[in-house]
Amino acid sequence: MNDVTHNSIQREEKAFSWSSNWIKAHPGKFVGILLNLLFRFLFGLFFLLAGINKLFKGWLNSDLLEKVFLQRLTELNPSSFAYLYLTDFALPLYPLIAWIVTVGEIAVGLGLIFGIATRLSSFGGFFILFNLAIGGYYDASLLPFFILNIIFIVYPSGHWLGFDGLLRQKFPHHAWLLSK
Repeated sequence: MNDVTHNSIQREEKAFSWSSNWIKAHPGKFVGILLNLLFRFLFGLFFLLAGINKLFKGWLNSDLLEKVFLQRLTELNPSSFAYLYLTDFALPLYPLIAWIVTVGEIAVGLGLIFGIATRLSSFGGFFILFNLAIGGYYDASLLPFFILNIIFIVYPSGHWLGFDGLLRQKFPHHAWLLSK
């Protein structure tokens, strides 16, 4: 690692510290960081448990997802994009999609809980939610989930508590690990 990269990492590390001096000097930022970490953990737990639930229900080796899609088709307008998305994309590929969703939810959950590639994990969560929404499952309750994913992509919460800080030292120029 060259001196410029090393110095920039040291500056970023000084920007936040779990020391009582930093916390006393920045109480508002500290509360924001704690809230971000709390929501990241809870959101990660949500994804992890959703993926584990699908795993135990047998999504990886059954037609359960196909049945979900077929049921959803009965509720959609046949001229809607969601109907087209399900009939032309999701239904023909339901075994692959079942794997992607199940494994993806588990990976996103673990990444968010442990702060491992947090931004990439959040992007994966956004991708899963986006496909859920265009598949006809969108309602206003998904909006907070999209907002949380965007927050976790923008702010370096994996640096505050997680393995991203260590990964950043090993891969200082990787875009998904940058602090700002």
